[in-house]
Amino acid sequence: MAIPVSVLDLAPVPSGKNPGDAVRATIDLAQLADRLGYERYWLAEHHNTPGMACPAPEGMIGHVAAATTRLRVGSGGIMLPNHSPLHVAEAFRLLEVLHPGRIDLGLGRAPGTDPITAHALRRGVPSEDFPHQLAELLAFADEGFPDDHPFRHVRAEPSEVVLPPIWILGSSEYGASVAAAFGMGFAFARHMNPRGAVSVMARYRDEFRPSGHLARPYAILAVSAIAAGDEAEARSLAMSMGLGVVRMRQGRPGKLPSPAEAEAHAWNEAESDQLRRYLRAQVLGNGPEVAARLTGLAGETGADELMVMTLVHDHQARRRSYEQIAAAMGLTPWAAPSSAG
Repeated sequence: MAIPVSVLDLAPVPSGKNPGDAVRATIDLAQLADRLGYERYWLAEHHNTPGMACPAPEGMIGHVAAATTRLRVGSGGIMLPNHSPLHVAEAFRLLEVLHPGRIDLGLGRAPGTDPITAHALRRGVPSEDFPHQLAELLAFADEGFPDDHPFRHVRAEPSEVVLPPIWILGSSEYGASVAAAFGMGFAFARHMNPRGAVSVMARYRDEFRPSGHLARPYAILAVSAIAAGDEAEARSLAMSMGLGVVRMRQGRPGKLPSPAEAEAHAWNEAESDQLRRYLRAQVLGNGPEVAARLTGLAGETGADELMVMTLVHDHQARRRSYEQIAAAMGLTPWAAPSSAG
């Protein structure tokens, strides 16, 4: 049986396009992923980032789920310290009512933005409060508060609805340890920490405690990958986000540059070093080459599932990349039931 493969979408806004174009591209890509046999489709939370059009994943999740049929749709993730646990519980219970059995709640502790914007969102709530916030979210999800807790009579509505499966997102041992301690699924961001994938995934499995959420560990490995005609073409496509990352780190975030913009850029030594490090984290090549590398990474890390993020300027190139990966990974295309009777 082929390993499940999923999609991580940051809703990129390419130069020359607007956020509306990016949202429409997300819906189109989700519908394609649904047909191609991908397992789930997650959307990430980012703020004050002109190149990403998803500051409110819960809104996008509902729209994507309504436009698809088979995919599980979720957050990759909701940055919990940015939100009230009660709000998250209610938003995702409502999504579960609207799309029963198809919603995932992925949680992270990073801000998804710059420090000033994080302060505007959080008003001083520290990210180190994540385990406490997670426990509060679970209490709202029917595990209950102690009798002496001020929230003991507060109910997350709609009640009588099970909260969707919770996943902990992370790029370090901290996230792995939290997921293991709470007995939840873990999604590791290899695109952010490629060298730590093996050790962090092993720590999650070693420390995992069975719970009412999961009886055994289940880990997703998120990988940045581009499939094209050959590795040179894939590398050219990857240069767009390479330049985008450099600009973000310089405090100049903008829309996703085109490959031509990246090619014309006058790279200084520091920028070239950042680009090299960015490209090292990418899996690039034609479909079979990318699939072989993804399969190898799954084996090295013990991943139960792969999640592919493809950030390129041209939407059609992004579609073709996911098509090639689906075919090379042996995904089974989903055929809608015939309406003939």
